[in-house]
Amino acid sequence: MAKHYPKGLDGRMRDGDGQIRQKRNDTLVRTLRDEYGDSFAPGYRSDTKLKTVLKDAGVNTLDQYRKKD
Repeated sequence: MAKHYPKGLDGRMRDGDGQIRQKRNDTLVRTLRDEYGDSFAPGYRSDTKLKTVLKDAGVNTLDQYRKKD
């Protein structure tokens, strides 16, 4: 039976070993807009991948991107 860990910071889920999950670089902007609102990544199409947004912003993680604003 798998252990259930509490949600992490900002409501992020944890993997089975308790580590906070990272968003995958192939996550689509539309998926992130469902979570963070329609204003997430303005100017990008909904089918743009997270890795493109991060690269254009000059950051490595979704957390860094969200703090950059």
